Amino acid sequence: MSKDAVNTAQAVATRTDAAQAPADAGDAGYSKDLKARHVNMIAIGGAIGTGLFLGAGGRLHNAGPALALTYLVCGVFAFFVVRALGELVLYRPSSGSFVSYAREFLGEKGAYVAGWMYFLNWSTTGIADITAIALYTHYWSMFTSVPQWTLALIALAVVLAVNLISVKIFGEMEFWFAIIKVATLVGFMLVGIFLLATQHRVDGHTPGLSAITDHGGVFPHGLMPVVLVMQGVIFAYAALELVGVAAGETAEPAKVVPRAVNSIMWRVGIFYVGSVVLLALLLPGSVYSADESPFVTVLSKIGVSGAGDVMNLVVLTAAMSSLNSGLYSTGRILRSMAMAGSAPRFTARMNRSQVPYGGILLTCAVCVLGVGLNYLVPSQAFEIVLNVASLGIISTWVIIMVCHLVFVRRAKAGLVERPAFRLRFSPYTEIATVAFLLVCLGMMWNDPEVGRKTLLLIPVIAVLLVAGWFGVRRRVSATADKELSQLTK
Repeated sequence: MSKDAVNTAQAVATRTDAAQAPADAGDAGYSKDLKARHVNMIAIGGAIGTGLFLGAGGRLHNAGPALALTYLVCGVFAFFVVRALGELVLYRPSSGSFVSYAREFLGEKGAYVAGWMYFLNWSTTGIADITAIALYTHYWSMFTSVPQWTLALIALAVVLAVNLISVKIFGEMEFWFAIIKVATLVGFMLVGIFLLATQHRVDGHTPGLSAITDHGGVFPHGLMPVVLVMQGVIFAYAALELVGVAAGETAEPAKVVPRAVNSIMWRVGIFYVGSVVLLALLLPGSVYSADESPFVTVLSKIGVSGAGDVMNLVVLTAAMSSLNSGLYSTGRILRSMAMAGSAPRFTARMNRSQVPYGGILLTCAVCVLGVGLNYLVPSQAFEIVLNVASLGIISTWVIIMVCHLVFVRRAKAGLVERPAFRLRFSPYTEIATVAFLLVCLGMMWNDPEVGRKTLLLIPVIAVLLVAGWFGVRRRVSATADKELSQLTK
């Protein structure tokens, strides 16, 4: 059965009979327990995670104040991706999100690649998160004697247990995690502005422009370090597409999603760019390090008793939030794939609380391998998995933009109808975003220590994907034929 025939039948069925059954079989069985406040705060939580709280320290050290420009540029393209995904969500909400859209607009091979690359992203991100949690915990002296891998394993077990309860509990956790992160960042920025206004010395340095001009300027180490951190900055925005997955479990996606997506741009401007500018004005970039959150660094050095401990606790919850989100999203994505035949059958299983526990457990299994990585190379674990995760998120974002291109083309042909909430200036926006993402990927070659080795994994991943496709293609074809026969009855 041809891909086009299946796609056309699905499109027709979606337009004429959408109310009777979900267009994606993987959407059946979910509760609609996520409220507007959950989705809004999930969007905020996706924009504020370990990439900022932990990753910004090492990047400020390497790239200097120019890191703020990198966050701004990457943030604009991240917004384009989420805006395109938001339009697709309003066209057809799905817990399978971009995997479901890839199935409709690119065929089963596109959905297969999208799903497994996203799984690669979040499973390795989960490793980064448990690594970050272990690093944060080691900040307190009472935990320094506990091996990093032990702390990582405990964190994984706790988040897994919580994630399996229900989507409502997940939503509540993410809501309060996001509240904590936003309140803390706002509090830190108020403290930073006060330090700037009063010229209060920080670790012997007077805050202000002199912290930049007297230490090499905006580009203290030249342009290349700024270029090299771009893939890491993209990783910092990696959870923004979570809004598309969460929309499948909310009762009013048409009302909730546009509001959440539109607010992302100013969040990026305030929380990422604003906080990095403040950090650069408070201390020279050389003072920050990859081993400690830059916010902890500042607060520890202003002499406020316990300030560093409080901030460290907050960034620890941010890492827990990211891990929680990763298990949530991969569970839904893998279920969508399993229902189409391109993922193991057990990942389609749901528990009594309507949680797809099979996919969540598969992601956890990979994270357990990350515990081993923390045992073998604890000092390099975070950077290694961060770069591998970047491969997954870049490919995911490229697929989202390509799906949107095909969607717009079909809309112009009258096959589908675009919602009023749209990504502007198509196809130029999509083409520019894809080009930017591919350039960021290529720039990893200039980092011989980690980036180049990561790029050399691409042929290995490609071989695994091809081998996997040949292993599942018959099941995928049989499932597609069955769906088509049901749609055309």
